Amino acid sequence: MIPLLKGIPSALIYPLMIAISLLWAGSVAVFAQPLGNPDEGAPGDQLIRNYLAQESQRLSDQFSDDLASLPHWMSKRDEYLSQYMYMLGLDPRPESTPLNATITGTLKGDGYVVDLLHYQSMPGLYVTGNLYRPANVSSDQKLPAVFYVCGHSGRGRDGNKVAYQSHGIWFAKHGYVCLVVDTLQLGEIAAIHHGTYNLQRWWWHSRGYTPAGVEAWNGIRGIDYLISRKDVDPDRIAVTGISGGGAATFWIAAADERVRVAVPVSGMADLQSYVPNRVINGHCDCMFMYNTFQWPWTRIAGLVAPRPMLFVNSDQDGIFPMDANERVINRLERLYSLYQAGDQVDAVVSVGGHAYRKDIRQAVYRFVNSALKHDAQLITDSETDIVSEGRDPGPYPIPPEKLRVFPDDADIPADQKNTVIDEHFVPLAAVRPPESGRHAEWKERLLSELKRVSFASFPKDIPAAIPVTDNLPFKPPAAAAENTVNMYSEAPLSFQLRFPDGQPLKDTDRASVLLVVLTEKESGTTPEWIQRISDPEQKVILCEPRGTGATRWTTKNPPNYIRRSHALLGRTIETGRIRDVIAAARYLGKHGDSSESSRSVVVAGKGEAGILAAYAALLEPSIAGVRAVAPQATHMDNEAPQLLNVLRVCDIPDVFGMLAPRSLTIIDAPGTVESVATTAYEAADALNQLRFTKLNKNP
Repeated sequence: MIPLLKGIPSALIYPLMIAISLLWAGSVAVFAQPLGNPDEGAPGDQLIRNYLAQESQRLSDQFSDDLASLPHWMSKRDEYLSQYMYMLGLDPRPESTPLNATITGTLKGDGYVVDLLHYQSMPGLYVTGNLYRPANVSSDQKLPAVFYVCGHSGRGRDGNKVAYQSHGIWFAKHGYVCLVVDTLQLGEIAAIHHGTYNLQRWWWHSRGYTPAGVEAWNGIRGIDYLISRKDVDPDRIAVTGISGGGAATFWIAAADERVRVAVPVSGMADLQSYVPNRVINGHCDCMFMYNTFQWPWTRIAGLVAPRPMLFVNSDQDGIFPMDANERVINRLERLYSLYQAGDQVDAVVSVGGHAYRKDIRQAVYRFVNSALKHDAQLITDSETDIVSEGRDPGPYPIPPEKLRVFPDDADIPADQKNTVIDEHFVPLAAVRPPESGRHAEWKERLLSELKRVSFASFPKDIPAAIPVTDNLPFKPPAAAAENTVNMYSEAPLSFQLRFPDGQPLKDTDRASVLLVVLTEKESGTTPEWIQRISDPEQKVILCEPRGTGATRWTTKNPPNYIRRSHALLGRTIETGRIRDVIAAARYLGKHGDSSESSRSVVVAGKGEAGILAAYAALLEPSIAGVRAVAPQATHMDNEAPQLLNVLRVCDIPDVFGMLAPRSLTIIDAPGTVESVATTAYEAADALNQLRFTKLNKNP
């Protein structure tokens, strides 16, 4: 072992070694095509970049495990598919309710017909689209079909489907039924793709809602519609699209094995590109699932194997850069080779930026023809009826307003839920209170699920924090004051413990500790309210977790880079802060040379920090109790801590209730918190350990 690592817990060795290599290199790992310059100016900017790079690489490296053998991959595939659907917000799977498909008009073109239609992928969630089909086909003929997913080409009230009409026309003229659908944000009923990008809807993380899930579900139900048609061959379905449509091609094809061929165009990079290279900043939320189970990103595409796939990109595409393209296709080719299906996956790279060009269209059409018609002839008419999909489109073969499904605003259904679908798509947990005498069973069920879907990034046992010392190659962002100790719970990030009485805790000091978690607004201070909740015999120690105070990092809205990057790595900023509190409590709980916690530690905080303290106590049994001041009542409150998927399991009042029978004092508790916690503590026969009071009174 390297001498400077001697005595460090083994669970910290691996991240420490990675962090050492990153810091000795002088910066985060260098990749080929970053998107823009990194944020600078805050003391924690460099370390958070190092951390995000470290975790991105660690998760990406796991794809090598998927390549061990075909039996190994197949033994995991069902579990992967279940996890994948969960990460899109589709597990439990929504009910396949009646589509209520309705054609509102029909247009006739040169050799093709266009039906203007809508269907409801769930009640009130309308999908508007144009169905292109051949003009002269016998009624009993079964045709191959293409589900075409649109990119981010805003066309206002007409919907973005109109920008891609030339693709529908080409497919119809060549014997396909092609359904081109609007996306959620840029459709005729305009909703939202940018909830966390710039709208601060952080409860999306807690609810497990991503518009990627909506786009996937709209595609699955669109395929339901296609195969319900008498003119469609259900065994010959393709899905394709560019940009956001390229990403949706992956979402749909990975989720639905009725898709027999997938042709994503500029639709996927990888974690090394999205996170360390900041390419996430070029994408809205529909491009990402929340990586709850910490996947290497290419595994999403791997779920399509061994079905035919053409992976298309452009060599000057800044938001799907070539270094990521090469890593993804290399991994896919190796996975397909396990199936002895290496000939079923291929890649095309076009010269130019983020757009369709002749060679891309020719490759897409030829690949679909080959897979669904066994016709690999060169495409010679790909430039017929072309619409430029960019910002200056035209000329249009069909005037865009003619392709509206709802011609006038008054025609838009009054029962549409598109604009509020984020509040309905992923159901909230309905937690029943524990029955008397069954509190432990109730708690275990909820806690187990929380560990699975909200805290999967945590190790089985979080080791005690370690102080930063001169012989470690990590430098805290700011010199520690005399009454401050810099700590690590997860290198290379650090956090600080502060002793307001100026006296660090001694090994021989057996006094009970009140560990107070501070928010960013409180950092650097000793809030007055602490005196109102602490006992005279307690030693007060302040904790400024990662990203606050001396370790704060730059935050910009948009693109909210750090917070959104955390979700791609299967965590949130707040889960990291909870880990800091747990590690600090374990460090402070040790007395002398004892390996066991022998000093009582109570955790406390105000507002969101009080909730962090509660979660830390829930996950760390050695914490003796919690004191929370004015906590929020629900994770739907943007001021509350946000934890991936937590609202699919429970909410803040339930967490306080799960702390029974340990000591719990809540000051200025919301009504729902007080009632739920009281019921839970009563079921645990521990009401004597529960106390509610007001801040202007002694607790």
